[in-house]
Amino acid sequence: MGSRQVTAWHGKNITVAGLGVSGISVARALAGLGAVVTVVDGGDGEGHRARAAELEAAGISVRLGDAQTLPEGTELVVTSPGWKPDSPLFAAAADAGVDVVGDVEIAWLLRGPDAAPWLAITGTNGKTTTTQMLASILRAAGLRTAAVGNIGTPIIDVVLGEEQYDVLAVELSSYQLHWAPSVRPHSAAVLNLAPDHLDWHGSMEAYAADKGRIYEGNTVACVYNAADKATEDLVVGADVEEGCRAIGFTLGAPGPSMFGVVDGILVDRAFVENRQKNAQELAEVADVNPPAPHNIANALAAAALARAFGVEPRAVRDGLRDFRPDAHRVSHVDEVGGVTYVDDSKATNTHAAEASLAAFEPVVWIAGGLAKGATFDELVQKAAKRLRGVVLLGADRALIAEALARHAPEVPVVDLARTDTGAMLAAVREAARLAEPGDTVLLAPACASMDMFANYSKRGDAFADAVRELAAEQA
Repeated sequence: MGSRQVTAWHGKNITVAGLGVSGISVARALAGLGAVVTVVDGGDGEGHRARAAELEAAGISVRLGDAQTLPEGTELVVTSPGWKPDSPLFAAAADAGVDVVGDVEIAWLLRGPDAAPWLAITGTNGKTTTTQMLASILRAAGLRTAAVGNIGTPIIDVVLGEEQYDVLAVELSSYQLHWAPSVRPHSAAVLNLAPDHLDWHGSMEAYAADKGRIYEGNTVACVYNAADKATEDLVVGADVEEGCRAIGFTLGAPGPSMFGVVDGILVDRAFVENRQKNAQELAEVADVNPPAPHNIANALAAAALARAFGVEPRAVRDGLRDFRPDAHRVSHVDEVGGVTYVDDSKATNTHAAEASLAAFEPVVWIAGGLAKGATFDELVQKAAKRLRGVVLLGADRALIAEALARHAPEVPVVDLARTDTGAMLAAVREAARLAEPGDTVLLAPACASMDMFANYSKRGDAFADAVRELAAEQA
């Protein structure tokens, strides 16, 4: 980082909104550059006070219990991603003529002149998996890289860290993109768009617009999903560098300037000579783990971004073979009595659950939780023919039950009112009762987990524990 950037922050009064992981990283980074930093957070619990004490020991002011009042003299507000745009603090900042940005924006502004380019990924579902796949491919090509952003290490720590990178695989949420007006990736992908976080963004149009910011200023490729026209529309509306290309991906045979699948082979018809006639083989569908349709789409998007950066075909294959998905993402748990048990607790919305259900048949579906305003009619209509049975639990299970009654009345449904620690075991036992050998029992809740569990990981762990207990009972 040059002295110009350091000088720009020295003595500047900056308010950081949020005492979470990203807020703490930003506060420390900016204080280290000489900024006068105040962190504000509405919480005032034991954990908040402990984190505040650590920051105060480093000379950073912390104000707990008041997240609405703008500290006097604030020249810039840096927000944590989850804070809503209509938060009173931001209204106060607007009244005072003070800009609000996010941690990703700060990381971008602090990049040095020789900083690693960003290959960026967003979408309603599949972001983390695709970003990790991309990083695996880049590593297989011998490039120094890291998967950062909405996963793993805060991006500002990577940007300011001592380790040097050739390129970064950057996952960006719609929240982060909303607060990152200056970010200009080398190339970027929007995997899909479906209603999600509308309570935060205010409308589907606003949500899509924030996702579309990822294409702004792209220099080589804007990667879109040919099966999701909304993603292509975002490319059309983006202000990109001269020569940047629109690159689609499809689960079918690709046209020119696209990636797709031909006879079980992932192929590139974008970054090849004479793309009107030629295609480059990259990997086999069997190299994708797991080879479910939505995950093959993830792999194609990752491959497109890697190829946009000049990665050789062999590295795409090797990177996909080396990749292992995180837990709770279409994870095989066990086979008990000829029935396969799969944990996709990460399917926290209807779009993700739809993709998960499409990968198996017949299915006994375990679903329910916090709906977050979602409706389930379209999901149930699409999945009805592959359902052997359904087990429902969680706060908003009645919404799914009503959709099932409308669109799949012949499918047996077990409605579990339990919320105790044994509820998941009861759900798995009911699913086992409905299942027949050859079936898949799939946890794909289509809902958030916080009504009964700390997070989706704890929900998935409870499912896996219940399956293991079932296996022990039947051993």
